[in-house]
Amino acid sequence: MNTETTTADAIVVGAGLAGLVATAELVAAGRSVVLVEQEPEQSLGGQAFWSFGGLFLVDSPEQRRMGIRDSHELAWQDWLGTAGFDRPEDEWPRKWAEAYVAWAAGEKRSWVRGRGITFFPIVSWAERGGYDAQGPGNSVPRFHITWGTGPGVVQPFVRLVREAAERGLVRLAFRHRVDALTTTDGVVTGVSGTVLEPADGARGTATSRTAIGDFAFTAQAVLVTSGGIGGNHDLVRRNWPTRLGTPPEQMLSGVPAHVDGRMIGITEAAGGTVINPDRMWHYVEGIQNWDPIWPLHGIRILPGPSSIWLDARGRRLPVPLYPGFDTLGTLNHLRATGYDHSWFVLTQKIIEKEFALSGSEQNPDLTGRNVRQVLGRVRGGAPAPVDAFKRKGADFVVADTLDELVKGMNAKTPEPLLDLADVRRTVEARDRELANPFTKDMQIAAITNFRRYRGDRLIRTAPPHRVLDPKAGPLIAVKLHVLTRKTLGGLHTDLLGRVLDPAGSPVPGLYAAGEVAGFGGGGMHGYRALEGTFLGGCLFSGREAGRAAAAAIL
Repeated sequence: MNTETTTADAIVVGAGLAGLVATAELVAAGRSVVLVEQEPEQSLGGQAFWSFGGLFLVDSPEQRRMGIRDSHELAWQDWLGTAGFDRPEDEWPRKWAEAYVAWAAGEKRSWVRGRGITFFPIVSWAERGGYDAQGPGNSVPRFHITWGTGPGVVQPFVRLVREAAERGLVRLAFRHRVDALTTTDGVVTGVSGTVLEPADGARGTATSRTAIGDFAFTAQAVLVTSGGIGGNHDLVRRNWPTRLGTPPEQMLSGVPAHVDGRMIGITEAAGGTVINPDRMWHYVEGIQNWDPIWPLHGIRILPGPSSIWLDARGRRLPVPLYPGFDTLGTLNHLRATGYDHSWFVLTQKIIEKEFALSGSEQNPDLTGRNVRQVLGRVRGGAPAPVDAFKRKGADFVVADTLDELVKGMNAKTPEPLLDLADVRRTVEARDRELANPFTKDMQIAAITNFRRYRGDRLIRTAPPHRVLDPKAGPLIAVKLHVLTRKTLGGLHTDLLGRVLDPAGSPVPGLYAAGEVAGFGGGGMHGYRALEGTFLGGCLFSGREAGRAAAAAIL
């Protein structure tokens, strides 16, 4: 069997968003690139393709048009309160965070718009916090949904890379799995690995690992942009922090199975260092996909703030662990309950106004840029994908009475865990707080506050009403699971994207960007994320590493 060889100025490992951006920056500087990807061509764009397309921007025209007053100072305050940097190795992650927030408040919007990316006019409010001013969460809405969702973010960089390939500056090496980084006298000089047999399945489906050859490519710079570990549940459990209790026995996957973290260990073997492997970002609003694409395929509910959140035993979650407030705080609380699931209890009126599903395929109106369908979000009625999950999803219970609802909820678990009298007491107590304009229930108070924001009032927050009001029905319960998603730690890098060794010095010839590098520095989010910052982290770190590598190439 002959070994396939080639030489270029740079090799980029991983054809997700960060890899595409880095490649585009390299070819813009006139460098030749081999873009190596173990999956087939139909997976070009990686996980960004499946995303909702949210980007974190600060003091944008979209915010100002919605009456939002934002600033760099407020955003940095929110980032620091959310990240909670507290380790000596957080020096570079904090520098990356500071640079990223400055970019989000400055050049970012014009840079992405210059590549054809535009935004849905209503800015969404993710990770609302609920603590004090210096605690975690966004003080104001900052989640800008890309017109075209994830594919709308990916497409401009796919176009740039394909155009460069037509000019002979880029070779797209699909079905090439990197097994090792090549080093010569301490300098990373290339990659070697296995050529896999062709695969023609749909994007995201499992592919063969049958080998048909091997390869050895050489270059002056190698950029690792291979993504995280969310598809490898064994690795997620191995890195699970004790501060979050025990890892779930059952989890859903928010990413395909090939997002397995292989390149992290391969890069460590070449001298790179991983920091903060225990920092991770998993959602607690996962539901089983009734039409799965990959194994254990889960979808995240993007909830508005009104659903009653109960743990597996029917106890209401404490302040401020309401839907959409504090992802990691809620995960921490639920892991202490001893169960792997929890429940939303809501009404038809709430699901129509507040439920969205994360992912490009679950938002055909925004993904397809269909203005008429998008207007349906303002007019009311449950979006078609949400209605499909309500009718077909294994985790949904619909009933006219609370007795029937709780009976259906208990049928979703191996043994009945919910006491009807306890659930009724909780729901009725909450409903009594709506008898007058005043309340001590902080969730209801927060809903009233959020509806002061025009975007929430239009499409994201239902008017406060009694859950047991027949006019708001039927009643709905949704069984929620932990959904694996993002790796917040990763390869330790400086602000040029150079991978650092255990002594903190750059490994010559080696760069990293995107999720494999904790979106910059080995974890620019710290312990928590403000949302809209994962795609943005891929854009920013891919850009910086690509530019730095291009400048270093002779």
